Amino acid sequence: MENLVKKAKSGDSGAFAQLIRMNTQSMYKVAWAYLKNDEDVADAIQETILKCYEKLSTLKKDSYFKTWMIRILINNCNEMLRHKGRVFPTMEMEEGIFEESGYVDCEWKEILASLEEKYQVVMLLYYSKSLSVKEIAALLEISQNTVLTRLSRARKQLRAEYEGGYIHG
Repeated sequence: MENLVKKAKSGDSGAFAQLIRMNTQSMYKVAWAYLKNDEDVADAIQETILKCYEKLSTLKKDSYFKTWMIRILINNCNEMLRHKGRVFPTMEMEEGIFEESGYVDCEWKEILASLEEKYQVVMLLYYSKSLSVKEIAALLEISQNTVLTRLSRARKQLRAEYEGGYIHG
């Protein structure tokens, strides 16, 4: 992969396209974990590809291309979520909107929102996307021990909040 990054940095658009093809599935998984909507996921990935292409020369270590790209994607997803939070579209309630799975999704989002972002990300990737600790560590460019620590701290924080009645109390 480092060879392709070097070629892409020197202006080889075919090498850049190959890098993107190699990482599309990873980008999709991460974006879906955040956005849960194919149209938004496609927008986030497209924006990420554009930013990566424009900023490729700023990548310091070629071996970190994938994690650099995923970090840009995560930032794009967070920006889209912030933007969506400010927009209140008017729409009629669809029948069946209060199905059990909808409540579970809302509850999961509420639980995650109570955590710091660094804990939200690992919990989301671990539980929602079923990524392994090793995969999360590689994706976020942190050690596996850091991932395990963040998962543990997030669980402890959630347990304390739940037992203290802060989430639903």
